[in-house]
Amino acid sequence: MIELEGVPELVDPVMVAAFEGWNDAGDAASAAVAHLDKEWKGEVFAALDAEDYYDFQVNRPTVWLDGGVRKITWPTTRLSVVRVGGDKPRDLVLVRGIEPSMRWRSFCNELLGFAHELGVELVVILGALLGDTPHTRPVPVSGVTSDADLARTMDLEETKYEGPTGIVGILQEACTHAGVPAVSLWAAVPHYVSQPPNPKATLALLNRLEDLIDLRIPLGELAEDSRAWQLGVDQLAAEDSEVAEYVQSLEEARDTAELPEASGEAIAREFERYLRRRDGGGPPGGPAGHATEGGDTASYLRDTPSERTRPPRPQRPDAGTETPGGTGDTDTPSDAGDDSSEDSPE
Repeated sequence: MIELEGVPELVDPVMVAAFEGWNDAGDAASAAVAHLDKEWKGEVFAALDAEDYYDFQVNRPTVWLDGGVRKITWPTTRLSVVRVGGDKPRDLVLVRGIEPSMRWRSFCNELLGFAHELGVELVVILGALLGDTPHTRPVPVSGVTSDADLARTMDLEETKYEGPTGIVGILQEACTHAGVPAVSLWAAVPHYVSQPPNPKATLALLNRLEDLIDLRIPLGELAEDSRAWQLGVDQLAAEDSEVAEYVQSLEEARDTAELPEASGEAIAREFERYLRRRDGGGPPGGPAGHATEGGDTASYLRDTPSERTRPPRPQRPDAGTETPGGTGDTDTPSDAGDDSSEDSPE
């Protein structure tokens, strides 16, 4: 039995989880939860026992000095609570950690125990995968669920994926079997520039999460970081004609596939988001603090270069396999980054 002391009664709580590793291409998902924790000053109230779930030869502990005293930080998964006020108060339970090395069923059961005790009404799991998507276009984010009723009511895809899965898929299925509504949001990261960080993918996940749970998220410097990231990749890709040609082919394929949507539902979604933010006064920092998942691509290209460090040189396209974590195994079809695909990974 999980007993929680010192945790206040929560208002319409939603659990938001992300795990470093195989399902976290470009560190986009874990960075999104870290951003929520930082912006809303989350308070850690629990940590899972690292001894139960992690192989320390795979995820090694770190040693650090605290006032001359040596201490050890063990790899684990931590839970924190953020209190979100405003006109529609809603609290979040943030789960952030590393994909466990073992005992996945026990790991999921322990997280579900916390969800039950805290009265969590919805679990949202964030993930990121490598896909054939150009860095110059809005990041595709797929919302999938195993619950047919939830798919209808929340306008999500009912997952049809079959194949290898990670802790994101296991936790979603555990929620489904336990009767807890669960959704996975997947951002597609260009496989030719997969090195972390990828603030543009992180921003896209937060925008989609914002729409899903009807909660305005302060975005801080993410919009600026996203523009700086794209400008850096633009410059590096322009220096390599082979990469530039490959990016152009991805752009043409993407634009052709999304032409019908661009004139309909996508525009409506962006207009609704704009109206919500305008009526509510927008997040701290004003309109510039928000760059939408499906927003104006040209705005990225008009900005002046940033003083921030440029990302690593894009990898040359090759015939190698593509994976959510870049490990060389195959989890998804090559078009898994397209939010129109029904085969989003789990």
